[in-house]
Amino acid sequence: MDKISIPNHLAIIVDGNRRWARIRNMPAFMGHKYGFERLEKVIDYAVKLGIPYISLFVFSTENFKRDDKEVEYLMELFCKNFSKMAAKMKKENIKAVFSGRRADLVPSVINAIDYLSFETQNCTGATVNFCLNYGGKAEIVDACKAIAIEINDNALKIQDINETTFTQYLYTDLPPVDFLVRTSGETRISNFMLWQLAYSEMYFTDVLFPDFDENCFNEALRAYQCRSRRFGGDSLK
Repeated sequence: MDKISIPNHLAIIVDGNRRWARIRNMPAFMGHKYGFERLEKVIDYAVKLGIPYISLFVFSTENFKRDDKEVEYLMELFCKNFSKMAAKMKKENIKAVFSGRRADLVPSVINAIDYLSFETQNCTGATVNFCLNYGGKAEIVDACKAIAIEINDNALKIQDINETTFTQYLYTDLPPVDFLVRTSGETRISNFMLWQLAYSEMYFTDVLFPDFDENCFNEALRAYQCRSRRFGGDSLK
């Protein structure tokens, strides 16, 4: 793998867990269980490759429309695994941050999020951004509200607002996404990181997320390394 062309910020839309379970005549929750196990392996491999920032779309604002039992299981899965991951991530110097609205999350999940964030806050290696109860439109609206409050309080001047300052009001102030991967065969971004994806390269694979192993990861990265990123510039120069 060409280390020179490794993306600075990789984002993954985690998709296909339920489909993976249905194909195997398993209940949907088993797909989520195996999906989270794969998620931890993906984080490990991304860090091993030297990717500094990894954003993972694990639960959208719209996912609350799903069956109550499925949502409840997912919340329990997040609670259990975020708490469990804290020691490992801290030992490996990996910082965990979270993007999304806290309002609709149950207290146990919020506690797990806060615990993982607190335990890894001083880590200086890779940063893993878990996007939970997240929506790109909601993030932009929330940023605008925060800016409006500061303007009203005379803490910010309108003329000082630009793309750089706006980014600071997003859920997490991370670099732009260089490379977006979506598993499961869907070819849309589903309201994910709308601001951060402005010049992202995108890769869509039919592989369901629980099957997204190191070979699949490498295949995606090879595709990225073949891209010519011009950011609006002239490709003929």
